[in-house]
Amino acid sequence: MSDLQAVVMAGGEGTRLRPLTSNLPKPMLPVANRPLMEHIVDLLRRNGITDVVATVQFLSSVIRNYFDDGSDMGVSLAYATEDVPLGTAGSVLGARDLLTGRFLVISGDALTDLDLGRALAWHQEREAAATLVLKRMPDPLEFGIVMTAPDGRIERFLEKPSWGQVFSDAVNTGIYVLEPEVLDLIPDDRPYDFSSELFPRMLADGLPIFGFITDDYWTDVGNAEAYLQAQLDAVEGRVEVDMPGFELEPGVWVGEDVDIDDSAVITGPAVIGDNCRVGPNARIEGGAVIGDHAIVGAEASVVGGVVMEAGHVGPGSQVRGSVLGRGSSLGRGSTVEEGAVLGDEVVVGSGALIKPGVKVYPLRTVEAGAIVTESIVRERRASRSLFGARGVSGLVNIGMTPQVAVRLGMAYGTMLPRNSTVVLGRDASRAARTIKRALIAGLTSTGVTCHDLELMALPVTRFTVGTEQAAGGISVRTSNEDSEVVQIRLFDSEGADIDESTQRKIDRLFFREDFRRPGAQRLGELEFPAHALGGYSTGLLRSVELDVIRSAHLKVVIDYAYGAASRVGTSVLGRLGVQALSVNAFTDEHRPVLGSAEIDRLIETVSEHVKKSGSDLGVVLEPGGEIAHLIDDRGNPVTQGQALLAFLQHEVQRGARTVAVPVSAPFLAERLAADAGVPLQWTPTGLPALMAQAQRVEVDFAGDTEGTLIWPHFMPASDAMMTFCKALELRVTAGKPLSDLLGALPDSHLVRRTVRTPWQQKGTVMREVAMRAKHGRQVLLDGVKIVEDDRWVLVIPSPDEPRCTIWAEASSQHEAAALAEDYADLVDRVVANAVDESA
Repeated sequence: MSDLQAVVMAGGEGTRLRPLTSNLPKPMLPVANRPLMEHIVDLLRRNGITDVVATVQFLSSVIRNYFDDGSDMGVSLAYATEDVPLGTAGSVLGARDLLTGRFLVISGDALTDLDLGRALAWHQEREAAATLVLKRMPDPLEFGIVMTAPDGRIERFLEKPSWGQVFSDAVNTGIYVLEPEVLDLIPDDRPYDFSSELFPRMLADGLPIFGFITDDYWTDVGNAEAYLQAQLDAVEGRVEVDMPGFELEPGVWVGEDVDIDDSAVITGPAVIGDNCRVGPNARIEGGAVIGDHAIVGAEASVVGGVVMEAGHVGPGSQVRGSVLGRGSSLGRGSTVEEGAVLGDEVVVGSGALIKPGVKVYPLRTVEAGAIVTESIVRERRASRSLFGARGVSGLVNIGMTPQVAVRLGMAYGTMLPRNSTVVLGRDASRAARTIKRALIAGLTSTGVTCHDLELMALPVTRFTVGTEQAAGGISVRTSNEDSEVVQIRLFDSEGADIDESTQRKIDRLFFREDFRRPGAQRLGELEFPAHALGGYSTGLLRSVELDVIRSAHLKVVIDYAYGAASRVGTSVLGRLGVQALSVNAFTDEHRPVLGSAEIDRLIETVSEHVKKSGSDLGVVLEPGGEIAHLIDDRGNPVTQGQALLAFLQHEVQRGARTVAVPVSAPFLAERLAADAGVPLQWTPTGLPALMAQAQRVEVDFAGDTEGTLIWPHFMPASDAMMTFCKALELRVTAGKPLSDLLGALPDSHLVRRTVRTPWQQKGTVMREVAMRAKHGRQVLLDGVKIVEDDRWVLVIPSPDEPRCTIWAEASSQHEAAALAEDYADLVDRVVANAVDESA
């Protein structure tokens, strides 16, 4: 058939397949990780047809860029472009100048393995002007049906009939063999269609028009259900297509450079594309198709679903017979149920549920914990904020790419004055290094000079911002909760996290891409300061009673937890005059963060070292360098609540002007301050509020029960090394072991709980909590705090997650736990009632 040309109709928008076709022409939808049109071109080549014309219109550049001239696929491919929709016949007429004789018309967005040679032979034997390839279908309602005589001559057409109009089960596949004279029947001044106009006209004029009924595979990929079925048919071998990659085992096709954990379970049929990662205990089965560069996280499952290119299925998430568009991301523990379709770059928060059949359009965000029962076409918000509770974060190379980091750097740099300086530091991970370099590119492109501290503890970066009189700073680190997530913290000129007003300015610049773009001679410079560690160490030691500490010759155990604080420790410990046993005093790019279980293990180990060595105290510094975990001289771990109260008492007794704690702090904090005649400032919960209060001139100490301890005269942020030095100072000035000092503190019984609360029920929950405050007083600084005599309860809805946090304090641990349980039950009842009412 080398003399037969083919016209591939590839101009359709595929509106019934939206949101998958919102940003992609329908012929480019992948089946078994290859575009539908590529399967069609392969079919033509296998049948000896190599002279091909594609008619294109919607997003035509996507098709042209992918196929080019067709030489990579062994064909010669030309293009005929429709400026406006011309109908199926009109679009083929537009290719007339490229056609030289008899030709085949075939849809670029169907899937088939039709024997084209048999169809051509049928056409030639009957000397037909047009031959339509027909397929018998059990449900022909969605297609044009055709009635033929015993010799194959077509007798009648009907487009998309009702059941009362069905007179045949043979449907028009959209594949035709045509003689060139047929083109003379197509008008060139209006849209014109093959099945509803041209072929009925030919039938009425008595022209020889025949139908060839095939038993080969053919399907019209017309909607999401058909698309999923086409994927399954391809991977199960019901249609002959060239599968990408190699067959790892029967029915399991795997691409190049794929990283599959040994504990993952892959059950055929399944297709996994190039450069994919499959995590521990992940499960892929049931005809699942995983696109190139996709990630299936630990404990996640994809059963009979499609994860397109660069998609991310988070740890513990499930994709069940549904479709994830390109670059879309599922948060931890989320689920997408049967028949649901997510468009490109959709972000689904942790614990969310997408119900069957729901469509989520591109670039939309589903909040964590949301239950989505209706399609999301437009978001209520034009765009979600970049910033969360801990800066800007995202999955490496998914939500947080170098491109995103460059834009963030440009937005931050544009907000700062021209010729400003920004100080940057990072942890030991490769991801942080990559993202930091992209941030530098963005910053310098706006005329901002960057001082790169490279691998550096976060507190050192903060301190250097202030001492170098920089306009701001950035720290890039791996998230404590997920090693696949990178966090970017942006600082103001004092080294504190930027406030919400500044965040909003950066948000606007980022999403509008309204960046400052100076000329080549006014770009920023990149410098590498040599004395940041020395300056930090000197500033730190000036902020404690160094001579007093040195005189005590204390013995300590310090575990750096593989963090960058180990780069500071050697010089600081020597000048403190302590005898130190240092553990894990090196950085490890494979362990940039440690989970809570690993931190607990390190605390246990340090506790044993303290007891065996007779040390005065021990400490574990978290890798980020902000939080310290203290161990007393008896090897007992010091709770963060105890540490807060001990340091607060120490500071107020030594003349602090004002101290600050969040509204979730225990009663005892207020009592200790009052006994010393020192004012205490209450703040909302959360690090930004505490840091903002610490920047006030009169505040000398701020802290919470989560490990944040701030001495503003040194730095308006938490620093684990400063906490350690202050613990030494506390031990020496108290003149007694740390265990005795802590034992002398009055008892404090504080309980904290979290309760799952869907976003849509948070307002109702808080109203019901407020109504419970009949016999006490309300404090509305943050959430609702109800104070009754010697006990209180605080309920705060999380700004980032579908949950509420409950704090309760009472005269005993049992009573505090019961109080917290009472309010947790209240939240559960309110949520359950709301769900029942909506059912």
